[in-house]
Amino acid sequence: MAQTLNLTITADVLTPAELSAAEARCWAAAQAATDHAYAPYSHFHVGAALLLDDGSLAWNTNQENAAYPSGLCAERTLLFGLNGQRPVRAVKLMAVAARPQNGEFVAVTSCGACRQVMIEFENQQGAAIPLLLPGPDGTIWRFKRLADLLPFQFMPDVLPPRS
Repeated sequence: MAQTLNLTITADVLTPAELSAAEARCWAAAQAATDHAYAPYSHFHVGAALLLDDGSLAWNTNQENAAYPSGLCAERTLLFGLNGQRPVRAVKLMAVAARPQNGEFVAVTSCGACRQVMIEFENQQGAAIPLLLPGPDGTIWRFKRLADLLPFQFMPDVLPPRS
């Protein structure tokens, strides 16, 4: 007999005033990063920021290319860059902000490819990474861990053993 699987994803819905000081700093960095996006084709600017365990911030943006799909989302440029430059840093918080060129910030979630990379990064770290995403009407969605965005994730343990 068929069974039904019900999933629940929980996020806090906050106003900017309800963010902690650390969250507000990371959120502001993600928003500011959108000014540096290279998005001449979509005109959609995305910024992502990380609060690291030493209190520093890292940020990056989406990078497009005329040879689609050679571009890369802000989340992946940020995580790949961090892993290449400062792999020993632990991530305490991630924030993503998006807006049309010369427009107001809009509600958006990370794409599937970014979610998979984010999950692997969180799993590799061995600790949850809270995430701030822009919600509707100026709200901010706070997820307790990146894995909440992708309940069915591809895991490396399904790959064949190395020879």
